This record gives sequence, structure tokens and C-alpha cells, in this order.
Amino acid sequence: EMPSFNHSFICAEIIEQLTENKKYKALPELTLDIDKGITPDIRIYERETIKPNFLRDYPKYPQMPILAIEVISASQNIQTLLEKAELLIKNGVKSVWTIEPFSQTVFVTTDAGEEIFHNQMVESEGIKVDFKKIFG
Repeated sequence: EMPSFNHSFICAEIIEQLTENKKYKALPELTLDIDKGITPDIRIYERETIKPNFLRDYPKYPQMPILAIEVISASQNIQTLLEKAELLIKNGVKSVWTIEPFSQTVFVTTDAGEEIFHNQMVESEGIKVDFKKIFG
């Protein structure tokens, strides 16, 4: 499944906002070491906790991020991605944001359950994104 223009645009906008906070590092396209490998669209780490070793790479990264973000493409099923969010939480990710662009909705999954936000500022673990700036 190939990501669409809207998918790519939203990911770029989120990363742009996240780079304003130097405490965190947003990494795209990184497979996490869960089951056969799970690759959220964006994962956020505290900058000081990740250091690359250019002599040894990880096909599946063992350290879980603080926050994982998924943007739903038109061909994807929201139920499947919310189940993926639960699996990420069970494996140590503190928060997962599942973004549904058509309705401008952000589903925030934590070990306490799910919350739903519409076209507004969303914050988890001190990490903030203003979706009003993205969806206009």
C-alpha cells in the first residue's frame, strides 16, 4: 500500500511542528522490534536516549518510542490501525496517535484507553501538535 499525497503532507507537517521542540527527535520509517516488525509512520524519542552507531544498524529497532503516530490512508481500515495502536501500547509505547484526515480526527490510545480529538491541539507526554495548523 503506497502512502497518498494527504498522508505524506500530514506526516511532513507533524514532523515540522515536532522539530520545534529540541527535547524530542521524530523518526520516520523505522521498524520496531514487535512481532514480525511494526513500522508506524512517525515515532518520537527523547533526543538524548537515541544515538546512532553507523557501524552497526538495526533492521528492527528494539527501543520503544514515547509516542507513535499513524496517519490513515484512504485504503486503510481504522479498526486495523486502532488494533495496531493497542499492540504498540502493550509493547511499551506510552501513547499512539491515529490520525483520520477525512474527519480531521485524532484517536489517542494509552494504557488508560482511547480519547478522541477533532482539529485541535493534542498533547501526550509533553509532546504537542496543533492539528488546526495542519487541517486549517
